[in-house]
Amino acid sequence: MTAAEAAPAEESAPAAPASASVAPAPGATPPRAPLVARAAAELTGTALLVAVVVGSGIQATQLTEDVGLQLLANSTATVFGLGILILLLGPVSGAHFNPVVTLAEWWTARRGGAGVTLREAAVYVPAQIVGAIAGAILADAMFGEPLVKWSTHDRSAGHLLLGEVVATAGLILLIFGLARAGRLQYAPVAVASYIGAAYWFTSSTSFANPAVTIGRAFTDTFAGIAPGSLAGFIGMQFVGGVIGLALVALIFMPGRSAE
Repeated sequence: MTAAEAAPAEESAPAAPASASVAPAPGATPPRAPLVARAAAELTGTALLVAVVVGSGIQATQLTEDVGLQLLANSTATVFGLGILILLLGPVSGAHFNPVVTLAEWWTARRGGAGVTLREAAVYVPAQIVGAIAGAILADAMFGEPLVKWSTHDRSAGHLLLGEVVATAGLILLIFGLARAGRLQYAPVAVASYIGAAYWFTSSTSFANPAVTIGRAFTDTFAGIAPGSLAGFIGMQFVGGVIGLALVALIFMPGRSAE
């Protein structure tokens, strides 16, 4: 049946009652998921992300002694894993998996932008931390490692802390810049690609995430970080988050209408 043939039938059909329940049109904003579902998505997504990071690191060290190949395997697995998780869980919770992203979104929301409320952020952040710890334990379990063994990988040097500032600032600039530009549909590819690149161009290999940093302290493997290095890394990640938001405000400053 052609569109022209279908038109009379559509015109003669009785109008649906205004109160009738209809499915949202394609492309319409879906109903917001319940907070418990969003918290579950954040917990699960962060857990799987850390499992990918830690698990691929363990696998890499078992397959080769070449540190460069180990990092290549680790970063490649992270790129694909992160991209898939954002694509899958983004429509539910926004796929933050990162307290800096969540708090940055809360900050922009309180200043009139879209984002999470303080109550929602207070649920998201603990879910992300618990998920990260669970993900590290899961990865250790899959490879027969001790379920919880504090990392001995010291990462306290100043140049590594600078790397975390750069990595996190770039991540926030990317995410919120995409939002300002109306291009969030590219987030799964863009964010995953950025993290994969930052593995290589930052001295710290781009943790850029306080929850993931905490989770990685629970495993004494390739991807681990010593508990004594946590405070410095997390502190610099929040500094990077602030810098990232400042760059977003500067670069994506609203233009003034022509007089």
